[in-house]
Amino acid sequence: MIKRLFLDSTKQQGFTLIEMLTVISIMGILMSIAMPSFQKYIIRGREASLKNTLFVLRDVIDQYYADNGQYPDSLDILVEKHYIRSIPADPFTGSSTTWILMPAPLGDDDTAASGIFDVHSGSDRISIDGVPYNEW
Repeated sequence: MIKRLFLDSTKQQGFTLIEMLTVISIMGILMSIAMPSFQKYIIRGREASLKNTLFVLRDVIDQYYADNGQYPDSLDILVEKHYIRSIPADPFTGSSTTWILMPAPLGDDDTAASGIFDVHSGSDRISIDGVPYNEW
């Protein structure tokens, strides 16, 4: 009985180095398979956010034009006149100052209208669909 008790207390418990390496290898393989899908979902989320932000900015510009009969000279005017609370950040550049502001088109009598007519992303990246974000 003493011999058996002695053997049980010295028996080591735990994992061997081979078992640990096997588990880590399997985890690495699974992560390398999952990461591209995860990255794609992050990009799709940013694209959805960009589409929504562009829709809101363009809608606010249209509301400003309907109220004032002219396009805003800057996005800051939209904030000052409480059309929006703040200028949103571009999801791909992370900044609210990188928006590409498109000037108003020519009027019926070929006179240039002033102000911002449209807004595009300032990112130089290309979307999953193959269209650059600055052309959205």
